[in-house]
Amino acid sequence: MLSQKICIITDLDGTFLPKSKIPLPQDLSAVRRFEEAGGIFTIATGRTIQASERYPEQMGLKSPIIVFNGGAIYDPITKEVLFSHPLPDSAREMTKKIIADNPHSGGEVLCLEDTWVVNNTDYEKEHIRICGVIPQYATADKVTGTWLKVLFAMNPDDIPAFIEYIDNQHFEGVDFIRSERRFYEMLPSGVSKGSALNAYRHLSGMEGFKMIAVGDFDNDIEMLKSADFAVCPANGVDTVKKCADLILSRTCEEGAMEELIDKILKGELNV
Repeated sequence: MLSQKICIITDLDGTFLPKSKIPLPQDLSAVRRFEEAGGIFTIATGRTIQASERYPEQMGLKSPIIVFNGGAIYDPITKEVLFSHPLPDSAREMTKKIIADNPHSGGEVLCLEDTWVVNNTDYEKEHIRICGVIPQYATADKVTGTWLKVLFAMNPDDIPAFIEYIDNQHFEGVDFIRSERRFYEMLPSGVSKGSALNAYRHLSGMEGFKMIAVGDFDNDIEMLKSADFAVCPANGVDTVKKCADLILSRTCEEGAMEELIDKILKGELNV
């Protein structure tokens, strides 16, 4: 059994999931061993509820998960949204302007209820394929539901100019984060996986748990900073490695989670 109460909270894509999006058997086995030793294992992802809920079932998770890059906490057992922080109403007009000024960018509005494609480029189609959801299609002014984030998908070479464009707009009430080489996202101001991790600490049953966060990309940085111990797989980007307490020797393709859990169970980490 573990000598202290530990919760591992991990990013999915590029951290726990390899490129195939199928969890590695050795990682799943390690998660079971960790939970049998008294630990809590959960995920924090940019994905929507619909795009992520198959993973708690595959992984046998019993605890709530963070979704929408921190926009909500969802209990996959009870099917309840325990916490959510929607975008301001002004996000609709911002999205319309961004798409009008950048027609090369795919646009996707992620709501509690549905995924809406508002500009269907090849990069947007690829993101829908990765997520494995069936979206609705409409212009931004026709989208219904509770907006939690907006994702813009494009050629990685176009991202720097897009970021410069966004910075020059001085939009209020929202923040932007790069979540992958091809994706740039609009979130409510102050919302991140880090803010959601802080909210997670106050959930019933989480009293006294040390939080170990694991991530590979820029949208994981605030979560790593908010955790008691920060971990990055070998494939993580340099900005994430700089804020990690531990950089694993394995990538997400090689069983990075198994490596981390083995270290925990052997008592090799000072959390």
